[in-house]
Amino acid sequence: MKIIHCADLHLDSKLEANLDKEKAKLRKGEILNTFTRMVDYAVKENVDIILIAGDLFDKNNVSATAANTVKNAILTHPDIRFYYLKGNHDCGNFFSDPESVPANLKLFGTRWQTYLEAGDRISISGIELDSSNSGSIYNTLVLDNSCFNIVLLHGQESGSTSKSKDKTETINIKSLRNKAIDYLALGHIHASKLEKLDARGVYCYPGCLDGRGFDECGEHGFMLLDVDENSQKCTYELIPFASRRLYTVDCDITNCMTSPEIITAVDAAIEKTKAGNADLIKIVLKGSVDIDCEKDIEYILAAFSDKFFFVKIYDETIPYVEPNDYALDSSLKGEFVRSVLNDPDIDETDKPYVIKIGLSAIMGEKI
Repeated sequence: MKIIHCADLHLDSKLEANLDKEKAKLRKGEILNTFTRMVDYAVKENVDIILIAGDLFDKNNVSATAANTVKNAILTHPDIRFYYLKGNHDCGNFFSDPESVPANLKLFGTRWQTYLEAGDRISISGIELDSSNSGSIYNTLVLDNSCFNIVLLHGQESGSTSKSKDKTETINIKSLRNKAIDYLALGHIHASKLEKLDARGVYCYPGCLDGRGFDECGEHGFMLLDVDENSQKCTYELIPFASRRLYTVDCDITNCMTSPEIITAVDAAIEKTKAGNADLIKIVLKGSVDIDCEKDIEYILAAFSDKFFFVKIYDETIPYVEPNDYALDSSLKGEFVRSVLNDPDIDETDKPYVIKIGLSAIMGEKI
């Protein structure tokens, strides 16, 4: 039996932290389409079950387009069972009438709910965490040792009991060991992770299906399980499936003195990645840069804007001043640099920045 485990799709997210309205609208549609493409993949690959371990949606007020797209995907694929466990971002049941919930959509509540598959040889259990049950779920989970047991939860993993009174979104991994769990299907962490739970089972965060911001760089997709109902052996494979990738590219420009030199250095840094023209890139300029370096961020950005779907530049360079270069300089520029370097009231780490801003003002440059 083939099973898809996905989580943290965050459909209907605004996506305006980095993108303008036009590109944000496009990305919103692309991410929604990634969900439908995943369902199409399930049909093509004869997948029986899709596990959604929380945060299918991004907010309470879901657009009609997002709700209808998900409804349609479920209703038009009755041979696929969708197991949907709500996360902390999810709205209420998007099927407004409980009686309208289709037979192939399996839901969970605030008490453990178990469903049986493959002639009762595979069990799928889940519970939605809240303040009333988050501390007791470990003692109330009862599984059949003879089944291949899948457990769905949405929350942040914790290696030990949290000292915080609010444990609603914390999952104590240690307390789930030796519970006859074969596959602990988790959601909440947006990077993929597959590790041993105990001698019998594993736990997995598949990560988000499609990256939305630069805190979600790297490979994204879903986990594909193939369970042999008879031997109860299972294989796992992360299937890359994102419509676009996000990259953070660090570039040391210590030896650069002009914008063209910086562009060349950035181009070389990007070349080391697998970034393509459909991707989103964050360029981070680093290093110690001479205060006389001609560095036009807008010009540098323009050199890459047409090469990728989206590009932004962060300048984290540290200005560097060589005192000997200004020791005998009789100009206003030299006098200003010496006065700052010799001022005991200015912190040493701040002096290069003060000099950089002051020289820009003297030269009539944009600050």
